[in-house]
Amino acid sequence: MFAVLKTGGKQYRVQAGDVLRVEKLAADAGEKVQFNDVLMLGGDKTVLGVPFVADAAVQAEVIDQIKGDKVIHYVRRRRKHSSKRTKGHRQQLTLLRVTDILADGAGKSGVKAAIGAGSVSGAAVAAAAPKAEKKAAAPKKEAAPKAEGGDDLKKLSGVGPALEKKLHEAGVTSFAQIAAWTDEDVAAMDEKLSFKGRIEREGWIEQAKELAK
Repeated sequence: MFAVLKTGGKQYRVQAGDVLRVEKLAADAGEKVQFNDVLMLGGDKTVLGVPFVADAAVQAEVIDQIKGDKVIHYVRRRRKHSSKRTKGHRQQLTLLRVTDILADGAGKSGVKAAIGAGSVSGAAVAAAAPKAEKKAAAPKKEAAPKAEGGDDLKKLSGVGPALEKKLHEAGVTSFAQIAAWTDEDVAAMDEKLSFKGRIEREGWIEQAKELAK
């Protein structure tokens, strides 16, 4: 009898006694785990799952936690002919031996489901792990109140809601204030809002004088 199981996004055809490597499971060496996502059972009678075979499972014993072969690849940057970075990776795996294939009775076997990095299904994880408490909904941030008697500073070129809010926080609420800025005021505001030269490039002072009329 053989079975086709799914774990870690991959499918494996296994028989009792087979030794295979799967993506890392949350289990220690010597523990027994059960794969509940069985896609097919074969032998004297073939059973196909829709998508999984009901109440069927594959049981296995964990031999060890290992790492796969080292994979090396290179990262190159476009238009940088001399720029190259070497990266290596070793996938964490679980080595196990298949001990039994159950055509039915998986739910009453008492063997813990294989979960972790190689989780077989969301249902298995939900059954094995305690239910997480629902996080309280974060309170919605209230919109910043508009300055009373202030002008709509978004009429200035390049000023959006976020920048208008920064200007209000800096005490700037009207076109008249901007129209009266001196070179020292412009330099100080450039430093405060972290966009040096933008005030002159966008012509805020000239625009403010026209809008203030």
